[in-house]
Amino acid sequence: MIFNETIKLNNGADIPVLGFGTWLINPDEVAATAVEQAIEIGYRHIDTAQAYENEVGCGEGIRRSGIPREELFVTTKVAAEHKTYEEAAAGIDASLEKLGLDYLDLMIIHSPQPWMEVNKSEDRFYEGNIAAWRALEDAYKAGKLRAIGVSNFLEGDLDNIIENCEIKPMVNQILAHISNTPLELIEYCQANDIVVEAYSPIAHGEAFKNEAIKAMAAKYGVSVAALCVRYTLQLGTVSLPKTANPDHMRDNANVDFVISDEDMEALKNIEQIKDYGEHSFFPVYGGTF
Repeated sequence: MIFNETIKLNNGADIPVLGFGTWLINPDEVAATAVEQAIEIGYRHIDTAQAYENEVGCGEGIRRSGIPREELFVTTKVAAEHKTYEEAAAGIDASLEKLGLDYLDLMIIHSPQPWMEVNKSEDRFYEGNIAAWRALEDAYKAGKLRAIGVSNFLEGDLDNIIENCEIKPMVNQILAHISNTPLELIEYCQANDIVVEAYSPIAHGEAFKNEAIKAMAAKYGVSVAALCVRYTLQLGTVSLPKTANPDHMRDNANVDFVISDEDMEALKNIEQIKDYGEHSFFPVYGGTF
């Protein structure tokens, strides 16, 4: 069953391959209900972030679920603006307090650039990312974090951490979906034993509008969402679909089928989505960011 499938991180920890994303799921009561429902359905991997402003709600949902803490994998993210050791360290403790947890299974740097700089600046904030990473390293050594990683990092950003810090990132969470698959970045991470997590696997909902994707889903007798999640799983990534709708939570996990090699290649080569509307601030890899 997909909820029981895991990938091993480079420190030996196991991460569930299907996660429950919580971006834009707030206020806290809405997030608490969604997380509780997701766990009841079978999800064991919960992904939040300081920037989502729902850590309190996610923590409440975890407690309401009644599932033992050790059976859950909980991730949050250092705010993209925190580029000093002190800011990142304080953020780690604040996240633990808001979530009401003694430790986190994974904490990652949300972006190599502050959000206001994404797609607008060539500055990769190398020194700031080293500083934030060292705060993660110290929290990891202290047992506050079971694994540490990054998000939206390109090859150069990863090299900066690998070459200048003690601990290699265990994950890189990136935008990856049908019609926008950064294969070179995925292959680079996997060659360096860094697990890739695919956020927005359904393309911020844009996949539902794509006729080629809809036709492929019909061929397999599954929903567009299930096809999109399955695609990212077959890339060898962790998939992080998000929804507050329990029916959609179940559908996103309806991935007990295999996309043929031929069809995977076709999906990799579908014309790239270039405009995500209100979500266009997210990086499209291979451009400026």
